[in-house]
Amino acid sequence: MSLHPLKKTDMNKGWMQKRLDRSKRIHPEYHLIVTEGTKTEPEYFYAIKELINQRYSERIHLEIQGKGENTVSLFESAKRLAEDNPNGCKHVWIVYDKDDFPAEHFNLTEQLCKNNSSNGRTYHAIWSNQCIELWFLLHFDYLQSDIRREEYYPKLNQRLKQLGKGDYRKNRNDMFSILRPKLDTAISNAKKLYEEKQGLTPTDASPCTTVFQLIETLLPYIKEENT
Repeated sequence: MSLHPLKKTDMNKGWMQKRLDRSKRIHPEYHLIVTEGTKTEPEYFYAIKELINQRYSERIHLEIQGKGENTVSLFESAKRLAEDNPNGCKHVWIVYDKDDFPAEHFNLTEQLCKNNSSNGRTYHAIWSNQCIELWFLLHFDYLQSDIRREEYYPKLNQRLKQLGKGDYRKNRNDMFSILRPKLDTAISNAKKLYEEKQGLTPTDASPCTTVFQLIETLLPYIKEENT
C-alpha cells in the first residue's frame, strides 16, 4: 500500500472511505533521523515532524535525535537507536557535514550505511560537503563553487534579507518554514550537483549534499498543497 497522501478529491468517495477505515489499522511507517548537529539540523527537521504530525500521524512517524557526534560514531549511535526502538525503524537517516573530519571517516559512513541496510531497514547517508547551509542556499541559487563553509553565511544573509527575514544564524528554528515554498528549486539544484559529482567520494564531492534524498521522500507530506 502506498504511503502517499490521498487526493482531496477522493476523500469523500464511498470506496475511498472503506480504504480509509482499513488504513487506520495499519501501523505508521517509522523513520529515525539522527543528526550530527544538536541545534540547526534538529530544529529544521523538528519543524517537518510537526507539520507531518498535524496531517499524517497515522501513516508516517518521524523521530529526531541530535546526537552531537560525527561520522562513524554517529552511525553507530543511530544503529543502536534503531535496534532499540520498540516500533522498528524502516528508514534510518544519518545527517552529517564534512567539516574537518578525516576523509576516510566521512567516506566510511556512507559505506557503513550501505553494508548494514537490509529489506527490513535501510540506512541512508545524508551528508553535506561542506555543510547543511549548502542545502539552505540551494533553495535560492545553484552553487557550483567549492567555497569554505563560513562563506555560506553572508550568502544566506543576503537571500534572507531579500525575503525580509533578517540575518542567518545557526540554530534558527524557522528555516524550514522560510524555505518550504522553494523546496522544488532546492531539490532540483541539489540533484544536479549530485549528478555532476558521480564517481567521486563524498570527501571529493564539494559542493554537494544528499539532503534532497530525505526531503524528496517526505515531499508528499510537506508540500504547500497536496492535490
